[in-house]
Amino acid sequence: MSLLVIGTVAFDALETPFGKTDKIVGGAATYAGLAASYFYDKVKIVAVVGDDFPQENIKEFNEHGIDTEGLQIKKGEKSFFWSGKYHNDMNTRDTLVTELNVLADFDPIIPDSYQDCEYLMLGNLTPKVQQTVINRMKNRPKLIVMDTMNFWMDIAMNDLLDTIKMVDVLTINDAEARQLSGEYSLVKAARKILTMGPKYLIIKKGEHGALLFGEDKIFAAPALPLAEVFDPTGAGDTFAGGFIGYMAKVGTVNFNNMKNAIIFGSALASFCVEKFGTERLINLSQEEVASRVQEFVSLSSFQIEG
Repeated sequence: MSLLVIGTVAFDALETPFGKTDKIVGGAATYAGLAASYFYDKVKIVAVVGDDFPQENIKEFNEHGIDTEGLQIKKGEKSFFWSGKYHNDMNTRDTLVTELNVLADFDPIIPDSYQDCEYLMLGNLTPKVQQTVINRMKNRPKLIVMDTMNFWMDIAMNDLLDTIKMVDVLTINDAEARQLSGEYSLVKAARKILTMGPKYLIIKKGEHGALLFGEDKIFAAPALPLAEVFDPTGAGDTFAGGFIGYMAKVGTVNFNNMKNAIIFGSALASFCVEKFGTERLINLSQEEVASRVQEFVSLSSFQIEG
């Protein structure tokens, strides 16, 4: 049974207080796919690139065990490109350039060999494209995780609400949870969003960790205090990929496994931010991942004495 990641495979150009890059490979499907591959060996991606996308980067996916049959390569066209500059706090950024290119008319084709998908990660794309993917699955996956953002709440709220009804887990950040629900309290916001369709909600809080809601329970995951955050691009996608990769590995959908999945996803995201782009996510050892997970466990493990 496979894990299918839908999203962008793209070029980014980044500037942070620690330096800047020329065009490097990024995109939601890139980060999520690489992260998931550390826990599950049947990861497949559906995305679109132009013929300017380097073959060596496709080979890099394959070396991570990622199936790229669903990666469309459009001849004579350019890949999606985004350029951004981060402020000193690393939480705020300015978008300098967005070139949709091949993404403007992306039609997600699901190869027949991908129809054994049991785990579906819908990266941040238009809600209509996310719906199309779900509708093109011959059998509904066991777990559908969806990421979205405030942009779609601003311009496509009705489509977004229709898509949210179709998924099991929604992942958004705290500002987006407030915007989607109209509630400032995150607990009230979560209650309202869970009436919209999903069984579980993950609210990402960046350097302050993440919250999981579902089954009338709440879990608060810590964030690992890092001495240096080099580049936060892709951290949320890495988190989501690690989360669904772990869920595919354990194979049973329940709140307890999701708690663990959030820690494993957070561990992968903490590696992601240590270098530009995907540099730190390539070729991590299982020992490094296990050690980082243990750091998260130690961070929030305590006993009350006396």
